[in-house]
Amino acid sequence: MTRPIRIATYNVEWFDSLFDDAGQPLADDGWSARRDVTRADQLAALGIVFTALDADAIMVIEAPDTHARRDGVRALENFAKLMDLRAKKALIGFPNQTQQEISLLYDPYVIDARHDPIGLPEGGAGEAPRFDGQYRIDLDVDTRADRVVFSKPPLEVAMQVRGRDIRMIGAHLKSKAPHGATNRDEIMRLSISNRRKQLAQAIWLRERVAAHLNAGESVIVLGDLNDGPGLDEYEDLFGRSSVEIVMGEDGGPCLYDPNAARALSGKLAAQPTSARFYIGAEERYLQALLDYVMISPDLRTADPRWRIWHPFEDPVCYNTPELHDALLTASDHFPVSVDLAL
Repeated sequence: MTRPIRIATYNVEWFDSLFDDAGQPLADDGWSARRDVTRADQLAALGIVFTALDADAIMVIEAPDTHARRDGVRALENFAKLMDLRAKKALIGFPNQTQQEISLLYDPYVIDARHDPIGLPEGGAGEAPRFDGQYRIDLDVDTRADRVVFSKPPLEVAMQVRGRDIRMIGAHLKSKAPHGATNRDEIMRLSISNRRKQLAQAIWLRERVAAHLNAGESVIVLGDLNDGPGLDEYEDLFGRSSVEIVMGEDGGPCLYDPNAARALSGKLAAQPTSARFYIGAEERYLQALLDYVMISPDLRTADPRWRIWHPFEDPVCYNTPELHDALLTASDHFPVSVDLAL
């Protein structure tokens, strides 16, 4: 029997800090960017997690930086070589200025993949702009179009696996913190403004997704949307989350992720989670669902099996001490995967 294809997304907290300028892993006792974790310990933990995942393709969120002096693709491929991963080929889309790239790590013997951005920088007739361009939308209902840009442009991948063409989009949407605010009113104003921009990015992304779905293409959208039902105090003000926008509304072709669907079923429903953060001021951990693998309707016929690799909520992860500890050491997010019978 042919094994399923496994597609995953994994937000690795400050992956970039684990490599030198030549893209070589820094497996030493220096501190990583993770609290109380050395670079050697984080690298070892990531090796355990990626090996356990054994995915054919992993959309890496917060991947190593790419600029004039650093090459994130080389860093990822050096990491894959060090850990002897099947997914040993890397690609990147439009580099950004945040030191947190979006990259794909994949098995070149199973998958053919290339960066394939769609659209023009300013958009075209009835077409959303390319993701490194500018999107025009009225954010504050003043009848004037505002210009929205992605700080981390989504990675668009044309992928072929076992003779099947799939459009894959890796995304990291983020609403900026209200930096510079000095009082409660300023915090609220900036928070609402930043929230509007994040929802505009979700609308922009949804326009691209809808175009692919309407063309009858297979689509996977995955990554960290930094948003979900009940997560944001301004959700009621805007009526819906980025997750709902990207998945699609009733009446048109929609994407599907069972974890998102469960979270959207009601505020009192049991909530899956994919990230765990320590809140210093409150001396406790906060868990949230931030990471998703959304698939098009045609892929739902491929017997999809989703999994959040959560050290406390997934029984295999919980009962495998080495993997359990590695997941907690490697990042503040946990991988999310889907197996597809392609």
